[in-house]
Amino acid sequence: MTMSRRVLFALHDWGLGHAARSLVLLRPMIERGDRVTILMAESAGMRLLKSELGDACEYYAYPDIPKPFSRYPAMFYVRMSLSMPMVWARYKLEHRLTERLVRERGIDLIVSDSRFGVWSRDVPSYCIFHSLRQIIPGRPRSLERLVEWGQRGLLKGFTKVLIPDTEADGGLSGDLGHDPDLDWGEGRLRYLGPLSGVRAMDVDEDIDYFFSVSGIEPQRGLLEKHVLEALPKLSGRIVVTLGRPDAAGEKYTRDGATVYGYLDRRAQAEMLNRARVVFTRSGYTTLMELAELGKRALFVPTPGQSEQEYLARFHHERGHVYSTTQRRLNLAEDLPRAEAASGLPRLSTAGAVQRFFDIVD
Repeated sequence: MTMSRRVLFALHDWGLGHAARSLVLLRPMIERGDRVTILMAESAGMRLLKSELGDACEYYAYPDIPKPFSRYPAMFYVRMSLSMPMVWARYKLEHRLTERLVRERGIDLIVSDSRFGVWSRDVPSYCIFHSLRQIIPGRPRSLERLVEWGQRGLLKGFTKVLIPDTEADGGLSGDLGHDPDLDWGEGRLRYLGPLSGVRAMDVDEDIDYFFSVSGIEPQRGLLEKHVLEALPKLSGRIVVTLGRPDAAGEKYTRDGATVYGYLDRRAQAEMLNRARVVFTRSGYTTLMELAELGKRALFVPTPGQSEQEYLARFHHERGHVYSTTQRRLNLAEDLPRAEAASGLPRLSTAGAVQRFFDIVD
């Protein structure tokens, strides 16, 4: 029987994806009797974890790296490049804080979902990370290799890097999580399988299109405007969630569609199960959830987020989904194309949690 441990579990706070996938591991940790401290910036992700886990965990709010989002993709890359000195400084501060928390709280184990500075020299430290390679516009091989070299260096303090994907045939993440150019060390990369908090339900597919609007502002708001303005041109049973936690409880009808300001995790999972086609961003956590259900989807990656753009293109080229850019989006034409796709290959999360505990135990 595994002894109860003091666990520091850190999460990246860009969107809700890291919090959603980490819940798949946090719940069984708590059930096993582990005493968990969650380290994350005050954010929508932290609010999600608190609403799901309540006082079963301790929470330590600590800022994450800068988020230089912009309405224009080119400006995002410029701002991100200019912010790199602050990013490196944040990693160093995170590491100092982590070593202090290990000493003061008697931490036995560290799990970090993509926060590079949260590791310790004194206790086993594991990083959940699916982007060994960063996809750079134009795919310059030498520059991608240089970035991979930098990431490998940042992650060298971790005992192992745990990839939430299957190992074979490019999995869900394609070049992001497979066939790295560099040697990461014997046995340091371990594939868990996908981590999805969504499970198949015994419900009818009685919704034609489920629109899940999400993302960082201003892009979330721009996509909301596009979806709502297109509703008069669409037919069938349509449900929309606007992804605004401040509008939780808001529900109304617009042009025959049911519109929610926000859906919690359980309601979101139900809508995903009931939908024939899902309209969504192509974030990696969303991808894992749709693969759990084998769903058809229309992907609209967040402009400027090269990872989402790559994942949408990767699965579009394989015929799993239909994808388009936010600028070229035409829902009346794009939704039938999404219906004609094969759907994401079904992959189960069931074994991933056990593999995780086999490694960290």
